[in-house]
Amino acid sequence: MRFILRGVLLWLLFTATVSAEPLSIYVSILPQKFFVERLGGEHVHVAVLVEPGQSPETFEPLPRQMAVLSQSALFYRIGVPFEDAWIDTLQRTHPGIALLDARQGVRLREMEPAGGHPHESGHRHEGVDPHIWLDPANVRVMIGYLRDRLIALDPAHAADYRENHARFYQELVALEQEIRELLRPLHGRPFMVFHPSWGYFADAFGLRQLAIESEGKEPGARNLMRLIDQARAQQIKVIFIQQQFGQRQAAALADAIGGRLVALDPLAESYIENMRTIARAIGGAYP
Repeated sequence: MRFILRGVLLWLLFTATVSAEPLSIYVSILPQKFFVERLGGEHVHVAVLVEPGQSPETFEPLPRQMAVLSQSALFYRIGVPFEDAWIDTLQRTHPGIALLDARQGVRLREMEPAGGHPHESGHRHEGVDPHIWLDPANVRVMIGYLRDRLIALDPAHAADYRENHARFYQELVALEQEIRELLRPLHGRPFMVFHPSWGYFADAFGLRQLAIESEGKEPGARNLMRLIDQARAQQIKVIFIQQQFGQRQAAALADAIGGRLVALDPLAESYIENMRTIARAIGGAYP
């Protein structure tokens, strides 16, 4: 009888474990989904607010998204612009919601003005650059805090979260070294972009981004001519654009310098491969 009871208890424990619902986690952008799933595996279900092709600069959550988000185990925010417009309302209307800020422990930087110069109005302050995930070293910091929060929410699977974290951490170390070796010959060189998404990437790998647009504003005639002069002086022939932003002025500038447009996506979900794609594209933009 003792053995039968023991078997029943083990069976009950097993069925309770396998039938446990995964943690419901909301994130702002697709790269975060990649991070959470790499650490959480089968123990998490991740939903993303900003879908492919949408811009976190202008995104507005739907009422149904807000309602579902309020019932999730965790909202993993990252500091993209749309969050600031409604996060206070979310916390006020749903004071029990669990939040984790991906910026915790990350050294933040300021956004550069267009072309690295002040606007024609003389305004220089651009605000904090939210694109922290574009430096793999930042992601290593981020996933440490994420691991700890997943363990706090779901201690039964702590060993899995720790193992997944250690594996992903080493992948990020290898990725950073791979990109560093690829871009080492280009140390100090500038690359031109439409939207200034690439500051953390540039800082991490010894490059400089020259942005056409900043604060959602396209450059006036004076700054546009300055950008053309900079591109010609630096022999820049490629301008990097994103599908989330217009291309009219980037195309005009490319025509003026005899260059071309190349699309990159800082918001792609497949983080490791996308970072390799970004590095190869930027590395291949130089003569």
